[in-house]
Amino acid sequence: MKLAWHNIAHDRVRFAATVLGIAFAVFLMIFQGSLLFGFLRAASKIVDSTDADLWISARGVTCFDFPASLSRRFIEVSRGVSGIIGAGRIITSFAEYRKPDGKHQLVALVGADPEVGRRFPVPRVNGSITALEPDGLLVDESNTALLDLRELPSDVEINGRRARVTGTVAGFSSFLGSPYIFTSYTEATRYLRLGPEEAMYILLRLEPGYTAEQVRSQLRRRLPEVDIWTRAEFSRRSRLYWITQTGAGGGILIAAILGFLIGLVIVSQNIYATTMENLEEFATLKALGASRWFIIRIVLMQALACGMAGSLLGVAATFPLVEAARNTIAWIYTPWWLPLVTIPPGLLMCGLASIISVRAALLVEPARVFRA
Repeated sequence: MKLAWHNIAHDRVRFAATVLGIAFAVFLMIFQGSLLFGFLRAASKIVDSTDADLWISARGVTCFDFPASLSRRFIEVSRGVSGIIGAGRIITSFAEYRKPDGKHQLVALVGADPEVGRRFPVPRVNGSITALEPDGLLVDESNTALLDLRELPSDVEINGRRARVTGTVAGFSSFLGSPYIFTSYTEATRYLRLGPEEAMYILLRLEPGYTAEQVRSQLRRRLPEVDIWTRAEFSRRSRLYWITQTGAGGGILIAAILGFLIGLVIVSQNIYATTMENLEEFATLKALGASRWFIIRIVLMQALACGMAGSLLGVAATFPLVEAARNTIAWIYTPWWLPLVTIPPGLLMCGLASIISVRAALLVEPARVFRA
């Protein structure tokens, strides 16, 4: 280990370049992973915020953001199934939002009954689960500047109808480019000019003692023309749609892989250069009878020392840089364990990079040390 460190410290500039290259690769992997996890989290955030055990959607709906209409009779039939204690409705559609200064913005309007759950952002009066604020709208706090909301409450228009933004919520930033705006189910039907009995999703809560599969089997017999999902299934379906069918998730994954490959190339070049500079030392060791494993261990320890330093630096840089990125990408999210799991790939990257260097060190002739 002492000899390995001596070889590294001999050229501190190259050592610093190697560490910075690894740090950049590790940071890029964490950052791209944060984009991926934030993207998935945002894709199912609305579904996950409900208290529903079962979701009913029109046949073939792929994710929450692209629904189709359902008849009210589905609600009536659902309420007649044993084990169901509550039913709520959600509708969503894109709408034209007129800012206070007269400019237009496309938004994703979401309307819901209060029964969908306390965590769901519906404008309420004094926090009441049943009392809803007339004409009230809620926006995510990250979108207030985009929607030109300098102060609240603020009067705006939705599809040419008067509305009033009364408050903000946190954690519901949209990745679609069109901000989410939340309101009650009744107000949403008015803004979207839909029938008061029309719904797009029906959410069901079950009595204790009933399982989702028991109730779903009954519903499927009565409603064969719709899809019935558990909340976890519909949440996963929404994430899979955005990650597999839009290309966005694939692009993020490719970027993370490219980060790994960039780091591998940088580390390979620097470790190889360090090894080639010290070929005389390796020749001397071989002339003194050093074993192949001893030579391999020195080169590998050089690479791992660079890898550990670079990985720690990359992880340390992640938190302030990701926090800064939230100013423009509000939905980015870094799980606490993500920086930790990127350290082993970083060390693996250094181990792979040392393979070429090991070969050069093993092939050097011991007689090289005696040449003039």
